[in-house]
Amino acid sequence: MPNDRRAFVPGGCWFFTVNVLERRKTLLVEHIGALRHAIIRTQQKLPFRIDAIVVLPDHMHAIWTLPAGDADFSSRWRLIKSGFARALPKLERLGPVRIARNERGIWQRRFWEHLIRDEADYARHIEYCYINPMKHGLVERVRDWPHSSFHRDVRAGVVALDWAGDVQQNGGFGERRDA
Repeated sequence: MPNDRRAFVPGGCWFFTVNVLERRKTLLVEHIGALRHAIIRTQQKLPFRIDAIVVLPDHMHAIWTLPAGDADFSSRWRLIKSGFARALPKLERLGPVRIARNERGIWQRRFWEHLIRDEADYARHIEYCYINPMKHGLVERVRDWPHSSFHRDVRAGVVALDWAGDVQQNGGFGERRDA
């Protein structure tokens, strides 16, 4: 039995990796509007700030800061996942366990989170979000990937449009090694 331990720090800042069940699917970008809607509705119910986000075809990374006194990121992810799933037609194949639990076959059950420790850790994970589409060979320049908070940060003057990053991709970011 896994011994998963989550850090619950009220008002904390976390980096997340969330995957679709079938990693070869492109559900997230095909249905980006439904994903955005699920995120917005969740923020209306349970507020949180999105410091960075990048949505790729089969997974996403996000950095969130929760309100003071609140450490419940799991409920927020549950609402986002279920809201997104309800927006999609029921076309996925389901195994007996998912059928018995009345679950959709869209998302992996769990997600990976990392409590941001300090400013350097924060900056490293923001850069990881920016560079991730290049890492996966989806684009040649960061600015060419449309589903990223990179563009919001360019408009705000936080980062230059031609930023390419000098990111060290060492360490765990919640992705499989063969990805």
